[in-house]
Amino acid sequence: MTIAEGYSCSPGIKAQKASMAQHGSTDEQEEDYSNEVVLSSLRLRVLPSEILQKSGIESLNLDRNKLKHLTGISKLCNLKKLILSKNDIANFPEEIRNLVHLEKLELNQNQIREIPEGVFSCFLKLKHLRLNNNLLDSLPKDLATCSGSLQYLNLSDNFFITIPLVILKLKRLEEFYIQNNILLQLPVELFKELPLKVFEVSRNPLREPPYEVCAGGIRQIITYFNCLQNCQTEEDRRIKTMFLGASLAGKSTICKSLKKRQSVRMLEEERTVGIEISEFHLQGFTFLFWDFAGQLEYYMTHHMFITPQALVILVINFQQYQLSNNSFSELIGFWINNLLMRVPNSVVLPVGTHIDACAEREVEEKKRDIMTKMQAMLEERKTNLTHFIANLEGIEESEYYVDQWNRLKDMENWSLKILDLVSVNCMNYNDIKTLEGTILEHVKNEEVFPNVIQVLPTVYKQVEAAIVDIVQKNEETAEHGMIDLSLLHTELSLQDHLSHLDRELLQDILRYLHRVGLIVWYEEIKPLEGIVFLRPAILITTFKTLIRYGLIQQLESIAVDILIGEHATIRDRTNWVWTFKSKAMLCQKAMRALLKHQLYLDGLKDVFEEMVGSRSQKGKLFSLLEHFEICLEVRNTGGLNPKARVFMPGQPWEMVQGCEEVHYLFPTYLNQSEEVLATWGGDQAEDLHVRVYFSPEIPEGFFQRLMVKACSFFSTHWAAKVACLLICSGKPLLIKANNQKGYSYIELRCREPVESAGFQFSWDFIMTILSVNNKLSEEWPGLHLCVKAPCRTARCPAEFVWPDMDDKNTVTKEEMKTCGICAHQFKTELLFPKVSRKPDTPQPPAHYFVTSYGNATFGSSTVHVETQNILDKDSRKTNWSTFS
Repeated sequence: MTIAEGYSCSPGIKAQKASMAQHGSTDEQEEDYSNEVVLSSLRLRVLPSEILQKSGIESLNLDRNKLKHLTGISKLCNLKKLILSKNDIANFPEEIRNLVHLEKLELNQNQIREIPEGVFSCFLKLKHLRLNNNLLDSLPKDLATCSGSLQYLNLSDNFFITIPLVILKLKRLEEFYIQNNILLQLPVELFKELPLKVFEVSRNPLREPPYEVCAGGIRQIITYFNCLQNCQTEEDRRIKTMFLGASLAGKSTICKSLKKRQSVRMLEEERTVGIEISEFHLQGFTFLFWDFAGQLEYYMTHHMFITPQALVILVINFQQYQLSNNSFSELIGFWINNLLMRVPNSVVLPVGTHIDACAEREVEEKKRDIMTKMQAMLEERKTNLTHFIANLEGIEESEYYVDQWNRLKDMENWSLKILDLVSVNCMNYNDIKTLEGTILEHVKNEEVFPNVIQVLPTVYKQVEAAIVDIVQKNEETAEHGMIDLSLLHTELSLQDHLSHLDRELLQDILRYLHRVGLIVWYEEIKPLEGIVFLRPAILITTFKTLIRYGLIQQLESIAVDILIGEHATIRDRTNWVWTFKSKAMLCQKAMRALLKHQLYLDGLKDVFEEMVGSRSQKGKLFSLLEHFEICLEVRNTGGLNPKARVFMPGQPWEMVQGCEEVHYLFPTYLNQSEEVLATWGGDQAEDLHVRVYFSPEIPEGFFQRLMVKACSFFSTHWAAKVACLLICSGKPLLIKANNQKGYSYIELRCREPVESAGFQFSWDFIMTILSVNNKLSEEWPGLHLCVKAPCRTARCPAEFVWPDMDDKNTVTKEEMKTCGICAHQFKTELLFPKVSRKPDTPQPPAHYFVTSYGNATFGSSTVHVETQNILDKDSRKTNWSTFS
């Protein structure tokens, strides 16, 4: 067998195709190259001489090697496809200019700083070019030679401050990726003159168009530029300002004092419940104040509203703060960690309050202590990232970990910008004025806020002003802020200066206003696509009623007249309290009763039925709660029906009589996990066992949201505070969380299959949950995940780091793995998925959805439920594809 034949069957080609799909290429119609050779992940430092003698090769994959130079590559004069990604190339390999038949060239994830002139002038057939994840800030002018052929170009993760003019000459360019550069402005010609179908520009400090416009896609960008040409422009200076901190720190006091231009004393009973939103204008800047409640119960909803490109004011109660690590961790470290994970490029202004209760020297000591410890947190994060990178580089087969290495290198470039701490006495207006001046000074600093000034067409501001006018003048709308999309268009069109506003432009403007936080329009949620919330108050009101501190007391205090109105009794209320305490569930009737009092109190009586729904119809609120994985709809809150016929996928589930009422499980309120672990039956040494390590920690609410999504896939499950048991074809899988400082992981366990044929199923089961986990983790760009399989030898502390995963496949060539500590050998399938599945293989097979596993009883802390919504064949397909 020749070397070409030997290497061409490498499984690495599957991973490469999956990786291309993952990184955005729509070039799925792969050319059928003859003489295709794959030399991926072989630690090559030079090109093998045997390969250089095969001049007829058309496709060569050198992905994930150690190449710095390509001496001799010009001998392969018939090459059409050359993959050089994830090597050590610093100087652009000029010898490839002789490969005049090249159609696809990938040089991404190297260390290239400059491309010399005269290379691309030879590539008249080049269609696909990847240069992302390098150190480029310019392109050679002769790239224009490819204007008649180049269709795909990826320049993301480089250092471009402007779009190179040569790109405007690529008249066939359809896909263009330039995320994570330093762009402030996009040229209109990019969209007017090029046939772009896919364009990605996130993580740039854009002013024109603003990022919130670009997030709407090419059509919305074109609409934006058309508006710029057809009307005047305005500079919008708007800053979303998020007030975070522990309970009773003084966040609301500062918000209201700044807004009212005087010291405002807030009573303890007036503390924020959920999130309060207000607006503040100062010297041409508009501040959108988002005041977040400090209790952990409310943090479950924060992920819906905490966004990047904001000023974070972290409020610290100096009276409560002590010079100890525990005090720092509780009052400050928790928030810094979550910001590092959620919005790692944020600007944080620490503000110390209650200084009137401290001596002057004490205030100065606490300021120094807090600033020192916050900087130490940033340094610790940097050190940890360096340590993780070094560990991957030190692994014997480090080429299998390039994706993880690159993600860590990206994270090295992200860090919070922590400004100097300002201490204030909230009852002293001079201190409030000093804080106001400090905030203004920072937002004017373009190095701190490079995109604070955004260029908008006048019509955007006109629509915004008209919406504010509608809310203020329309009494019915003013109560709740909800309006039908068609009605909103009609009302706006009645105004002379907006008479020509078409619906498509209105929707684009609404998308922009939604992204900046002025309105809420969840067009991606089917039941809500026709409703615009002109102010988020009603949503905040409903959220804070259900996700709140002291919910049990709220249930117990539901008034009798409300119970009567919901056809319920005091005994029903007692049952609701018991069900919530024991199972973290609320039935629809209980939720209606809870919300009725609050919505009526806030003057939102007219929208109660629409938001909350009835026994026969789900309200809009529940669609929203499920969309953000706050709760899980369940239809059977008791045990399984022992008399039910054998379950068949796609056919109705036989309910236990008397348990048909819809309930909603809120995992954040679950308690102990002993019942789940007892049902699991205890860990066994032979279990297939992996751990997903989180650094710096598992985000607050992450595990609960993971349970909601996982339980929506599998019809039989038990859920508790830090453990969840899923059943698939009678096979159990345990998901368990451990969130100790420095040792945060989510553990997945399956019983070891009796026969070797069962490994595929077990690993598919585990990989499904890993895919859900990874998809969810994308919302935390500063979060590092590492999957490890513990050594199978008893008491051996060693762990095997999983290689990169592409499209749910783990690529590994070994039949056996050897532990570096105990020296024992194990079959690879005991530690990793051994068989890679092609990306287009249908998933999951019908037998994934079953009806029972063992027997379970309810305790005070666990829930065993059957979900009915996933049993429909079409629904199952939709749910699964979300994470495929």
